[in-house]
Amino acid sequence: MSTPRKVFIKTYGCQMNVYDTARMSDVLRPMGFEQVEAAAEADLIILNTCHIREKAAEKVYSELGRLRMLKQDRAARGRDLAIAVAGCVAQAEGEAIIARAPVVDFIFGPQSTHALPDLISRYDAGERAMVETDFPARDKFDALGEKAAAAPAVPVSAFLAVQEGCDKFCAFCVVPYTRGAEYSRPPERIMAEARLLVDKGAREITLLGQNVNAWHGQGAGGTWNLARLLSELASIDGLGRLRFTTSHPNDMDDELIAAFAENEKLMPYLHLPVQSGSDAILKAMNRKHTAGQYLDLVARLRRARPDIALSGDFIVGFPGETEEDFAATLRIVREAGYAQAYSFKYSARPGTPAAERPDQVPQEVKSERLARLQDLLARQQQAFNAAFVGRSFDILLEKPGRHRGQLVGRSPWLQAVHVQARGHAIGDIVPVRVERAGKNSLSAHIMDTTTADV
Repeated sequence: MSTPRKVFIKTYGCQMNVYDTARMSDVLRPMGFEQVEAAAEADLIILNTCHIREKAAEKVYSELGRLRMLKQDRAARGRDLAIAVAGCVAQAEGEAIIARAPVVDFIFGPQSTHALPDLISRYDAGERAMVETDFPARDKFDALGEKAAAAPAVPVSAFLAVQEGCDKFCAFCVVPYTRGAEYSRPPERIMAEARLLVDKGAREITLLGQNVNAWHGQGAGGTWNLARLLSELASIDGLGRLRFTTSHPNDMDDELIAAFAENEKLMPYLHLPVQSGSDAILKAMNRKHTAGQYLDLVARLRRARPDIALSGDFIVGFPGETEEDFAATLRIVREAGYAQAYSFKYSARPGTPAAERPDQVPQEVKSERLARLQDLLARQQQAFNAAFVGRSFDILLEKPGRHRGQLVGRSPWLQAVHVQARGHAIGDIVPVRVERAGKNSLSAHIMDTTTADV
């Protein structure tokens, strides 16, 4: 029997990249690769990259510099080490990566994960500097679905990609150039993969897409939208919870809003990026909605599901942003109210319209504004968590905690909740009562539903 080869995959960026990393493991497993947790142990290292911000891309080149030393050390001892770059940096920069970092042996974009077996075979045959970035999403998903079916197990909270790419062309964003045009997977394939995930142990499924609420497909009875898909998924026995991310405000239709009230398995949590509170900046970003329209949408969502928790994305220091524009962002944060949010300084991405503008905001101004915004968002998150002390609800137990006998679960509102297991196991959905609230998590105890709460 041959000795298994080992692969280390480092994942940067969004949840779609996390999904793609899992699919890489599915592709490599039948080839005899075992996934390891340290680069120094690996025969193959894959950097699954993000290109949303300049810092994310530069981190990849810094990592490649460190890996060059590892590869040289391995070669001096007569051992081979293959290094690959995957994901959005691979798609955006292609052969330029090899020119800048010759240590890289092959490159493949987000749509080319299923090409890994061929790339590795060509590497084993002595070929280097390979670039695969031209495969369409349809080929990727069709090929990877078969590999996922062979996976031995899945997490109790699993990701399922249903949509990829984006047609919105926000002025700051590289996604349309690195992930391509919007593509929706057919509903019958999504349903089949969801059933498979549940059969293998998933209790919760999060639907993924760059613009997931734009998903649509031809299913039984005609054209399905995301609300219809969620309704069909909710009928799967053994599936306890549903979520979806990431959404664009312009694609939140009435049926999807109503789903938060009508679909019992759809959790009351929504990631709904707005990016800015200034109408002038939103127009410059090509967001195609106003701050008022966003707040009206938030109000409609809360009428449908009063306890819904919102998460958002914010960009500070977009070209041309004035102090008045930034003040409008602070206002929309106060009016919308967020359970959590992600906020960043604007980072110019080559090839995007915003990168060419002459009115770039100085770094020191961006930094100062970001600090003010993050302070407000942190206070909102702390207040949101503090409001749960003394409340009871169900959590899905997902993983071991740091302390003996402790498990960590997720609330319906996506908070991490720490409990003592008390005979329960990962995958159980249990009732808890919150005792303490921290900055990023809750501490609770499992309620005894047969006698009295203890």
